Amino acid sequence: MQDAFKHCEAQVRAGDRDCFLATLFAPAGHRAAVFALYAFNLEIARIREVARTPIAREIRLQWWRDVLAADRPGGAASHPVAAALLATVEKYDLERQALAALLEARSFDLYDEPMRTQVEFEDYAHGTAANLIALCAQILHPPRGEELAMLARHAGIAHAIAGLLHAFALYAGRGQLYLPLDLLERHGAGPQDALRPASGRASAGLRAAVAEERLLASQHLAQARELMRAAPAALIPAFLPAALAPMMLARIARAGDDPFARTDIAPWRRQWAIWRAAHNPDRIFR
Repeated sequence: MQDAFKHCEAQVRAGDRDCFLATLFAPAGHRAAVFALYAFNLEIARIREVARTPIAREIRLQWWRDVLAADRPGGAASHPVAAALLATVEKYDLERQALAALLEARSFDLYDEPMRTQVEFEDYAHGTAANLIALCAQILHPPRGEELAMLARHAGIAHAIAGLLHAFALYAGRGQLYLPLDLLERHGAGPQDALRPASGRASAGLRAAVAEERLLASQHLAQARELMRAAPAALIPAFLPAALAPMMLARIARAGDDPFARTDIAPWRRQWAIWRAAHNPDRIFR
C-alpha cells in the first residue's frame, strides 16, 4: 500500500504542481491521504485526454463509480490510485457522496455540449473544485458543519471560475465551452464568439460576459475571505490551491477580459502565491 501512496505523490508532483506544493504545508501524517485525493482528481479530470471517444470516456468514468461503490475490489487493488483512495476513504471516513458528486460533475467534460445556464456552471464548479476542497478539509480537520461547507463552496466556485477563464483558449480549441449560454446571450454573444472565432479576437459581447463572470468570482472570493477568518488553522492547506485565483483574475482583467489573450503565470509566481498564503491565511483570497 505504501507504494500506491508513493505513486499518487509522484503523479500529483508531475501533473498538478500547485496542489503538490500546497500539500507540502499539510501535516506529514496527512500528506499521503491528500496526495491520494488529488491523484484521484487528476485521473478523472484527464479522462477526456486519454480516451478518444465519448463511449470510451463513459466507460472510464463508470469504472471509477464502480470503485467507489466497491463493485470492483480486484480492479481497485491493482490500480495504485484507486487502492490509495479507498484506503483514504476508510481511514478518514470521507463522504462517498461528495466523491460521487465529483465524478458526476466531471461527466460534463466528456462531451462538447456547452454549459447552458449560470446555475449549471456554478453546480459544476461546486461539484468539482468545492467538493475537492471539502474532502481535503475532512482529511486535515474533523468536519465543522455548514460553515465549512459554505467556505468550501465559495472558495471552490471562485477557484473554478478563475481556472476555467484562465484556460479558456485551451478549452475553446478543443470545442469545449464553459461560459454559460444564458450569460453569453445576455451580452449579445453566442458559441460562435467563443469557439474558434474567425477573427481570432474576442468580441465585445464575449469580453462583457467574461468580465461579469470574473466579477462573480471576485464576490465569491470576498465571501470566502470573511469565512476563512473563523476557520481553524489546520484547514489552511486545503484552501491553498485557491490562492492562485486572485492572481488569475487580475491577469484576465489586465488583458481587457479577452479570454484569448496570454495570461500565463510563471511557476515561481505560483509558488510564491501559495507560500505567501500558507504563512498569511488572509492572503489566500486576495
